[in-house]
Amino acid sequence: MGRHSENSLQESRNHTTLLASSINTIPQDSRERSQQFMQNLQDEICTGLEQLDGEARFKQDHWERAEGGEGRTRVIREGRVFEQGGVNFSAVWGNSLPPAILAQRPEAAGHEFFATGTSMVLHPRSPYIPTVHLNYRYFEAGPIWWFGGGADLTPYYPFAEDAIHFHQTLKNTCDAHHEEYYPAFKLWCDEYFYLKHRQEQRGIGGIFFDYQDASGKLYVGSQTDSPAALYSQQVGTVSRNWKDIFAFVQSCGQSFLPAYLPIVERRQEIEYGDRQRQFQLYRRGRYAEFNLLYDRGTVFGLQTNGRTESILMSLPPLARWEYCYKAEPGTPEAQLTEIFLQPHDWTNVTFVQK
Repeated sequence: MGRHSENSLQESRNHTTLLASSINTIPQDSRERSQQFMQNLQDEICTGLEQLDGEARFKQDHWERAEGGEGRTRVIREGRVFEQGGVNFSAVWGNSLPPAILAQRPEAAGHEFFATGTSMVLHPRSPYIPTVHLNYRYFEAGPIWWFGGGADLTPYYPFAEDAIHFHQTLKNTCDAHHEEYYPAFKLWCDEYFYLKHRQEQRGIGGIFFDYQDASGKLYVGSQTDSPAALYSQQVGTVSRNWKDIFAFVQSCGQSFLPAYLPIVERRQEIEYGDRQRQFQLYRRGRYAEFNLLYDRGTVFGLQTNGRTESILMSLPPLARWEYCYKAEPGTPEAQLTEIFLQPHDWTNVTFVQK
């Protein structure tokens, strides 16, 4: 090999190294920028929800974490629209990450950590308005960083129009950043919000993603042969840096109100009776089961000695359980579980609602 070829090879290697370093670079103000966005998102969502409800307002509790960090818990109760809901912001730090995180990211062991995020769960009063969940978060542990989050819808009564609107809004947001985001993260959402012990979906899904960093992987879950995992493998590596993913997370957070408020406005005046209320409380029991058994945010909060009241604000104010309940065939209650709680491509549905 001649000297010219050797120099060209070395220059190529140096360029590759510099490119990889550039992609993985964390801005010096990464923590401040991510924390400020999470606070602003909490403010934006609370303002929009208060205007929609028209009666109740959020009550705020500011709390501090002894090991490092603070948060703002905002709860709305006994409103015209919302029976109870919470929108939380937190920024915490410490010497080591909890086991739930290290199990997924063992390379973060031995580093101090920083985590900030906004999470929200709303339990409407009317059975015809879906419960909705949102969470966006950012972690740093030494040189390691990642973003996670998503939003999903849990209806009690099936309206195809609502499911299509929610998913299409999220898809439009995802598509503006990368055409593979929505299909990959929609599949991951269906995988994550699944009650294994019931063998059923929690709701109609949305998007879910975690551990998004400069590695280029879309799916970073625990399964290797799930639809989300197989789809991500087919897509391959997606080149992104910190700023790219942060911009995507910002867009996702800002898409929540346009995705959810029109659904509430369509359903809020529909009259309901005791039958619909009892079914709503029964399905809320499923929601509680998922949050207590599987939810990563709940596990993370408890393992990091977070504020218990803030962590468990996601639980519904009222719920019920009924032994071996079976919906009457042909009813809307049966249609929910038989049709709507099966994964669908809601941006291209092929069935007609009865």
